[in-house]
Amino acid sequence: MNFKHLRYFWTVAKAGGVMRAGEQLNTTPQTLSGQIKQLEEWLGHDLFRKRGRGLELTSEGRVALGYAEQIFALGDELEKSIRLARGQEKPLEFRVGVADSIAKSVAYHLLEPALGMPQRVHMTCHEGKFPELIAQLSLHRLDLVLADEPVSNKIGVKAFNHPLGTSSMSFLCAPALRTQLEGPFPQCLHGAPMLIQGPMSSVRQQLDHWLNKHQLQPRLVGEFDDSALMNAFGREGRGIFTSPSVLDEETTAQFGVEVIGRSSELVEEFFAISVERRITHPCVVAITKAAKADLFAH
Repeated sequence: MNFKHLRYFWTVAKAGGVMRAGEQLNTTPQTLSGQIKQLEEWLGHDLFRKRGRGLELTSEGRVALGYAEQIFALGDELEKSIRLARGQEKPLEFRVGVADSIAKSVAYHLLEPALGMPQRVHMTCHEGKFPELIAQLSLHRLDLVLADEPVSNKIGVKAFNHPLGTSSMSFLCAPALRTQLEGPFPQCLHGAPMLIQGPMSSVRQQLDHWLNKHQLQPRLVGEFDDSALMNAFGREGRGIFTSPSVLDEETTAQFGVEVIGRSSELVEEFFAISVERRITHPCVVAITKAAKADLFAH
């Protein structure tokens, strides 16, 4: 394939016509039309059809445009990754996956030390389900996965758990809701509106057991995989919600809520998971050291 022809096709499709594309490429419409015709002959399909005075993509043209977008996007990434100004240091690439069950604030505090290193770092963050991130880690598409559960030997992936720390859980709610609660904590939870994590969360399983143990039956208002969304509903007084106690000061200030109680029986664990038994990636080293010395120092 002549990628120059593909570039011409891509430009015409994005510009919406041969005249505009010719102005962008500083070439004549006749030259563009001829080059695209050669591409169509090579592919065996028309990529455009006339519509009024303009052009529209055929079904084959839409498919070709999708591939062209990916091809030129990868080309741009290649150029940015390799081409550096003279004397400029290449940044350290750090690809990290964050389990969607981890609170965004916790993820930030865990990852921030990687950007505070003397060396320039280019960090790429991916959020997703824990099993999907572990699969990406096993294919060496990620350098690290942050999760609130360890990787199990049953998964069949060679990865190693590096404990970062633990936190008890706090129960919080908006001040207006606090005035409606009856009795001391935790009895005040009985019959009260509550926002909880989704069923796949490790904290959710502990919470269900804890509520049963204390014979508490709150009124379930909503279940959330995204802790940030749960906190947003909690801020508006829609229900009591839980958050790691290490974030109490930050959560109360950010959302204008109050801590109504804490439980040391509910513990959220945090792990850095990598394919390295002995951590060598500088960013992972910085994250693990800071987590133990600062965030989870207690």
